[in-house]
Amino acid sequence: MDMRATEIAVGEAKARFSELLARAEHGETITIKRHGRAVAKIVAADLTDEQLRASRTAEFMAWVRANPAQPLLAGETYKDFIDAGRR
Repeated sequence: MDMRATEIAVGEAKARFSELLARAEHGETITIKRHGRAVAKIVAADLTDEQLRASRTAEFMAWVRANPAQPLLAGETYKDFIDAGRR
């Protein structure tokens, strides 16, 4: 199954909803954004829990790679955790 991901603004999603549903049926994950912030996703209903977890994990890891200095609890960053794991 294709695990591509697409981001789209709410207004455009409204105008292209049927097309987005068809793309989701073929395995694409559609993230709908409002004012640049993700608010919803369209995914195929027949994805297994394992496939959904794998997709979310891949998205999260891509985000971590793009934002290594993003602060977490207690002011530590993902990079701090990664570096701690290498010790």
